[in-house]
Amino acid sequence: MLAEELINSTTPVLRPYDSVGQAVDLMDEYGLRQLALVEEEEYKGLLSEDTLLSLPDDEKQLSDLNLPPNPVHATSFQHIFEVMGIANHYQLDTVPVLDEDNLYAGTILVSDMISKFANLLGVQEKGAVVVLKMANRDYSLTEISRLVESNSTKIISSFFSGAEYGALDEATLTLKLNRTEVSAVVATLERFGYMVENVFGNAPVENPDRHRLDLLLRYLET
Repeated sequence: MLAEELINSTTPVLRPYDSVGQAVDLMDEYGLRQLALVEEEEYKGLLSEDTLLSLPDDEKQLSDLNLPPNPVHATSFQHIFEVMGIANHYQLDTVPVLDEDNLYAGTILVSDMISKFANLLGVQEKGAVVVLKMANRDYSLTEISRLVESNSTKIISSFFSGAEYGALDEATLTLKLNRTEVSAVVATLERFGYMVENVFGNAPVENPDRHRLDLLLRYLET
């Protein structure tokens, strides 16, 4: 999914002739902490609510402030992963987008992007989540996929996280599967030496003998 597909057409922009007070009111109305400053079709930068609230005169036009707005932006053909990286690095709730001519194309709302990203990961799909711990050198999605699929199960999405916080050669692989009962998958992965750290949303296997015993006990209690 590309940046141009994430643009929210209802997001307003600030213009040089807007006053500081108008800009703050607009941010407050839309519940946003930053808005793009645009002159005609040229992107001038991203202005933050914190910066504007620190100014003594809210009647001044934005063009008179001589502030250096944050030039951060995404380009139309950047992938959603890259755009999320920009938003996270600069702690933004809006990301302006420029087209191939370097002109303002629109703004992405981070809340919209998170929702789209969640759909990409398949979080709305029914299925268990399996978390594996492994050495970085042992990571092979091809091999892990083969083991998972040998149990008539598919990987909807996966997320690999390498060594962090000084833990040498340690990685985590999170798998979202298309089945809720994944005991056989877990057993297969463990048999081939993978450490299953956690399983979420795994439906227990129905045991018919246990079910019959429960019925008998309830009968005897009556």
